[in-house]
Amino acid sequence: MNQIKVWDPMVRLLHWGLAIAVLGNFINEEGDWLHRWEGYAALAIVGSRIIWGFIGSKHARFSDWFPTPSRVFNYVRAQLRGEHPRYLGHNPAGAIMMLFLLCMVIAMGTTGYMMGTDAFFGEEWLEELHEILAYTLLAGVGLHVAAAIFESWRHKENLPVAMLHGYKRANEYPKDIDLNAHSVSDHS
Repeated sequence: MNQIKVWDPMVRLLHWGLAIAVLGNFINEEGDWLHRWEGYAALAIVGSRIIWGFIGSKHARFSDWFPTPSRVFNYVRAQLRGEHPRYLGHNPAGAIMMLFLLCMVIAMGTTGYMMGTDAFFGEEWLEELHEILAYTLLAGVGLHVAAAIFESWRHKENLPVAMLHGYKRANEYPKDIDLNAHSVSDHS
């Protein structure tokens, strides 16, 4: 099988590092020093991923996968027609989820930091918001994992394993998409 390197080591390190930080923080939700430092680590990972989105390898860059209205429209239109194009990088739905998860981690880190400041210490509304954000983030993570499993099944390609070693099957079908080369409508 012909394979192509899609996910560079930095993308994979940041992906799994963030997964560990989020899971660790949810397991250890008491707000002690470890919880705070896991939160800071998650924020640093997100900040690094944002920087890498501008300077990283091809499929790490926002320009490769950012869910522009036309990309999302073409993706939805293809899905409604019963077409399920395979993307080398993130498909538009995955891109939306990625942005959502990054924003949720930023919101969690911001509210967590605020809870430790003199101005907001002990504010019940902030603690409730932090908790709501935590469960919203977990729901998003669950949806992300379910979608990765579903897309793995649909395209007969193990996406979680690809995020470990970085390789995916090279384009071999007319419906495979590389957003920098083609759009979904090019394959109609």
